[in-house]
Amino acid sequence: MSQKIVLMFLLLAMVGTTMVQGQGTRVGFYATTCRRAESIVRATVQSHFTSDSSIAPGLLRMHFHDCFVNGCDASILIDGANTEKTARPNLLLRGYDVIADAKTQLEAECPGVVSCADILALAARDSVVLVLTFLLLLLLFFFYFFEIF
Repeated sequence: MSQKIVLMFLLLAMVGTTMVQGQGTRVGFYATTCRRAESIVRATVQSHFTSDSSIAPGLLRMHFHDCFVNGCDASILIDGANTEKTARPNLLLRGYDVIADAKTQLEAECPGVVSCADILALAARDSVVLVLTFLLLLLLFFFYFFEIF
């Protein structure tokens, strides 16, 4: 029984450590300028994740590819010839529709406030949280119903 409690604690700690602070952007960063920014991005990611759960790794990969070249500046989202978006390693990136959907909703709510770089970072974070939550629930399901631990 004590092993089960330790395992549960470790799993909950793992989910709790998914919140990441970066270069100035933190949970609640837009609390005064666009109060619903994080919830809009979270709801958008969750909606797309519900339709296609494979979008989560796509968003994380897109964020990585954006940050890898010249920092996390959302340059991966720029259309046109000779852009990061059209570079060979980025041709198979997925999730542009999620970012565009979130940006449209945010512009309707708070025009010109939330940057595309922050939307991409929030979407990547939220996709990781969704996957970890899903995996935790799946593990708990097996834990309780099949007593595998």
